[in-house]
Amino acid sequence: MTAEEKLEKCYESFKRKIDFKPSVALILGSGLGALADEIDVKAVLNYSEIEGFPMSTVPGHKGRFVFGHIENVPVVIMQGRVHYYEGYSMQDVVLPTRLMRKMGADVLFLTNASGAANPAFSAGDFMLITDQISDFVPSPLIGANFESLGTRFPDMSEIYNKQLRSIIKETAESIGIKLQEGVYIQLTGPNFESPSEVRMCKLLGADAIGMSTACEAIAANHAGMKICGISCVANLGCGLTDNPLTHAEVMEAADKAAPLFKKLIKASIINIAKQLKIV
Repeated sequence: MTAEEKLEKCYESFKRKIDFKPSVALILGSGLGALADEIDVKAVLNYSEIEGFPMSTVPGHKGRFVFGHIENVPVVIMQGRVHYYEGYSMQDVVLPTRLMRKMGADVLFLTNASGAANPAFSAGDFMLITDQISDFVPSPLIGANFESLGTRFPDMSEIYNKQLRSIIKETAESIGIKLQEGVYIQLTGPNFESPSEVRMCKLLGADAIGMSTACEAIAANHAGMKICGISCVANLGCGLTDNPLTHAEVMEAADKAAPLFKKLIKASIINIAKQLKIV
């Protein structure tokens, strides 16, 4: 079965179970899944209920789609993503992104927990993603092109939509939430980076380091979606702190930041929908 056939099979499985067309797709990163429980939920679909769908195995990732409304904005939320380090092919990693596009979503809102490469950042900061570096993981566009989704050679000069970034910045300012800005780099994981690797990432121009997101943004951009992203800085990168890094620390920092994070995401989605007139 080709990757395109697998996507179509997953979409048919979704359509048999759920009658809902989202305008905005939201992927929730480590420790950030609670937002999905606070919307006006209309339906829930576990990944295990979708034939051929990859399963999330990471602690803190529930592994389900939640469909509902934030105010009057129809959204689909991924409560838990699939990572390349879990052993899946890159085509499987971005299958959920492509599936949400086929569901009808025009906007993709990406979130993650990251480590800081920028020494000016602190644990608990939110970073608006302005650009990304994805050279350390395979492109999700390798292989036969999905002609139904996009062109063979998509432009990547503005992956993170300028208008959406402006809306999020204005939203953060209006509700009094400090928002950093910077470049996100995706490495494979699952190990945390060495001090030398953190220095390398900083030299390459990265401000935050993670194990997801960039590949999803490439797939979404290829499919013609408008993309924005916020990274929750969960810790300082190795070499910027004397403390050993743990996943528990990432979860703890994300949990602590969650109330402000949820406030910012909800308000941003409402303002994005208003300004883009997508509802």
